[in-house]
Amino acid sequence: DQRCLLVLCSTLSPALCCDWLRHYGHYSNMSLSLLRLMGGQVTEQESPVPFPYRFYISIRTTEVRSQVVFVRDSLVQIADLYRHGNLSSVTWDTDRTNGFRMSLDRQIDELRTLTVALSVALTVVLCLQGGGSAYWQLIRKETQLHLEQLDLLVNSIRSSVVSTSVQG
Repeated sequence: DQRCLLVLCSTLSPALCCDWLRHYGHYSNMSLSLLRLMGGQVTEQESPVPFPYRFYISIRTTEVRSQVVFVRDSLVQIADLYRHGNLSSVTWDTDRTNGFRMSLDRQIDELRTLTVALSVALTVVLCLQGGGSAYWQLIRKETQLHLEQLDLLVNSIRSSVVSTSVQG
């Protein structure tokens, strides 16, 4: 019966979302810690592309599903930078760098269970040439900013889900 399927899906989605929210903080903290520890002091160099703080502020006003998709897509793009880039020019701790990538992958896997289709994508453009150590240090700095902003967004989602659960 289609009504049973609808009831089952509407019951499972909040449960999956709450489960993801419970685990997100742990994996996010792990990712940020590993990112900070894998390469020593974070660079003070400014990115040629300004950080999109306004975009993060505006995404907080969208529906929760769009916010979750945004978090997932952002993490996918961050993970892709570290997966497909040539990291041979940096002297980062290999174990911590691999742990950082695995932590991102774990978060992405959990988010994929919550969303079906891509809808909101974050495009991070770093118009830098090369791929040397300074390039990767700047990407690491920008990654930290994005992960911190994603934490704030998830806290907003958590507050929204809790207040909806209390009202419901």
